Amino acid sequence: MTQPTWLVTGGAGFIGSNFVLRQISRGDVRIVNLDALTYAGNLDTLAPVMDNPNHIFVQGSITDRTLIRELLDRYRPDAIINFAAESHVDRSIESPGDFIQTNVVGTFELLEAARNYWQALTGSQQNRFRFLHVSTDEVYGSLGKTGKFTETTPYQPNSPYSASKAGSDHLVRAYFHTYDLPTLTTNCSNNYGPYQFPEKLIPLMILNALEGKPLPVYGEGLNVRDWLFVADHCKAIERVLASGRPGEVYNIGGNNEKTNIEVVKTICSLLDELVPDSPCRPHQSLITFVEDRPGHDLRYAIDASKIQRELGWKPEETFETGIAKTVRWYLDNRQWCQRVTDGSYRRERLGLMS
Repeated sequence: MTQPTWLVTGGAGFIGSNFVLRQISRGDVRIVNLDALTYAGNLDTLAPVMDNPNHIFVQGSITDRTLIRELLDRYRPDAIINFAAESHVDRSIESPGDFIQTNVVGTFELLEAARNYWQALTGSQQNRFRFLHVSTDEVYGSLGKTGKFTETTPYQPNSPYSASKAGSDHLVRAYFHTYDLPTLTTNCSNNYGPYQFPEKLIPLMILNALEGKPLPVYGEGLNVRDWLFVADHCKAIERVLASGRPGEVYNIGGNNEKTNIEVVKTICSLLDELVPDSPCRPHQSLITFVEDRPGHDLRYAIDASKIQRELGWKPEETFETGIAKTVRWYLDNRQWCQRVTDGSYRRERLGLMS
């Protein structure tokens, strides 16, 4: 059997780039990497593989159906893995239209191109083709103090971001049931790890603390998230792509529920230990409680028993091991951090609504 080819969208972003780097390092697949290179896409992340013959980078948007058709016709992929998305809740509050265009319209354009491509395939190539859509647990809404999201939890999105992802999930489901397109959907909990753009909680706290800047914590810091190390997420996607049943949804969680204030205090303690000569020690003194985000969901928690039971996946990292690796990575990659924030984003507060 010849080397498989996968079309990966959003492969210069946080999760997508970690996935691409992992696949190219394994050497058994060719990746066509389509990314629009918005503020969160970063070619510095892909520098180790840009000259690798198994990695083909194309700058472009998933809203461009003509471009997608050209890539499908030229490279004949065996799978499409869709990471491409606007993903930051605070930005969706300020600019919801961008999220509708990329997450809803873009997913529609990608599905239409994939459907036409797949229907023209024959034999074993048609049988093995998969469309894997990467989504979020935020589509399920907010939990109380107990319970977890399962694959059958009703959707109740509460932000423009989660509503746009819910819309894209429904489109993927519809294309399976209407057109028999062999789709797979994954809904993951909060990812963290190397190469994350510093608008998100963990890298923002690390970089601000290193510079002695305030560590803004929304409300009282009691909102709870289930934290998933990005390498574990990538391994789960591999498992779903290899063995998942078409039409199915798989929840991917880290089994690591933490309040936001717990996360920030853990980061501060690690920095106290790893940067003993910092003038900002103890770093917890930088914590500043700020006005809560509009519509801030109280708690997310994933029940990942289905993917463990059916596909044999479970996370390898605890939060303690994963966050230690993450903090060390940001300490060791200051140049990447500097270059990725040289653009328009300066770690200012977003989502305040004018």
